[in-house]
Amino acid sequence: MSIAKVIEVSAESKKSFEDAVKEGIKTAAKTVHGIKSAWVKEQQVVVDKGEVVKYRVDMKVTFILD
Repeated sequence: MSIAKVIEVSAESKKSFEDAVKEGIKTAAKTVHGIKSAWVKEQQVVVDKGEVVKYRVDMKVTFILD
């Protein structure tokens, strides 16, 4: 039997939402092992002078406990 845990992760990128997700998972994986999935809960952009300058995501990351 496996037991899973869910944590919330926020990440941002200057490139895209997809890059923000990838960077968030990559950073979380440095200290959290056994990541199995992520659910993107929310997406936001930061706008400066009418231009999108950052993409932000809030996600729930599921991993299996050792």
